[in-house]
Amino acid sequence: MIPYGRQHLDEEDVKAVVETLTSSWLTQGPAVPKFEAALADYCGAEFGVAVNSATSALHIACLALGVSEGDRVWTSPNSFVASSNCALYCGAKVDFVDIELNTGNMCVDALRNKLALAESINALPKVVIPVHFAGQPCDMKEIRVLSKQYGFFVIEDASHAVGAKYQEKFVGSCEFSDICVFSFHPVKIITTMEGGMALTNNSEWAEKMRMLRSHGITNDPEKMTEDSHGPWYYQQIALGFNYRMTDVEAALGLSQLKKLPGFLEKRNALAKYYDNLLSVFSCIKPLQQRGDSYSSYHLYVARVESLTNKQHSDLIKNLREQGVFAHLHYIPIHIQPYYKKLGFKMGDFPNAETYYRQAITLPLFPELTLEDVEFIVEKLTAEING
Repeated sequence: MIPYGRQHLDEEDVKAVVETLTSSWLTQGPAVPKFEAALADYCGAEFGVAVNSATSALHIACLALGVSEGDRVWTSPNSFVASSNCALYCGAKVDFVDIELNTGNMCVDALRNKLALAESINALPKVVIPVHFAGQPCDMKEIRVLSKQYGFFVIEDASHAVGAKYQEKFVGSCEFSDICVFSFHPVKIITTMEGGMALTNNSEWAEKMRMLRSHGITNDPEKMTEDSHGPWYYQQIALGFNYRMTDVEAALGLSQLKKLPGFLEKRNALAKYYDNLLSVFSCIKPLQQRGDSYSSYHLYVARVESLTNKQHSDLIKNLREQGVFAHLHYIPIHIQPYYKKLGFKMGDFPNAETYYRQAITLPLFPELTLEDVEFIVEKLTAEING
């Protein structure tokens, strides 16, 4: 079976993990701040806050920006549920902005129209979370213009997009956002097993996220409410969480980061080969790429038009039976049962729903070969052509 995604680990990665396992530090040691600094430097950001998942990073990013009960947070319906759940964790209300059918990303025109309406009824969001779907950046410059016009914060959900570029700058520089979040799950571009990181250029937000990831505790005397009782002393000054990344995970992340440019080059080359092979089939439409961006290609997604729901389902099932683990990213969040209980329904975001009826995720990872791509395309087109 050719999986849709798979981590790439080598002897250097194994060595880095083993060295940490045999050191004095397993959990809170020197590797975590080194990884934070290395990725922040790579992306051009001031501060990195490593945590145990991108979900955790999204949660504490919302909290750092003051999201609380009664606030509104908007994101894309074409994402994993963590992109919106993070706001619910804070007691906020969630809403969505429909996507561009040809990119899978948040539609700026839809955002602009929704903001104008929200302003007229005094219901503007406190935070908007654009999702860089499949590794392609959203139109962040235009989103930033709107954020200044309407007064909302921007958190980039870049779980798919470590190493991607927008207008010649790395995603994560926070040039057009307040906080940017990455994921290091095994199927992502680089892995720490589980793990995530929030990048920002604001020292206050970075400090708050560091405190929140570790139970809301500080050992800084200047932040305590009374004089320290001794060198062992700490205080809990906020309600925080156990969201820390381990040193073992960070050591793997540091090793993986060295290989990031090579991973990106291979993913882009494979995606281009897919594009070339599929270009002769008018009914198969790979997601379009922005001319001002460089995608990290976490996923390779195409839309297959003119299929019934059953044909769409059968296509993915039949490919799996033939050794190609085709998949589908994503089920629109607003049609999940939990979100239907919040009042969302089919028809609310038609582009996301149309996309869901047409999309197919094809395998893409660094160890995939050109011969594998040819095999996958052969099986895909044979199924479509019947």
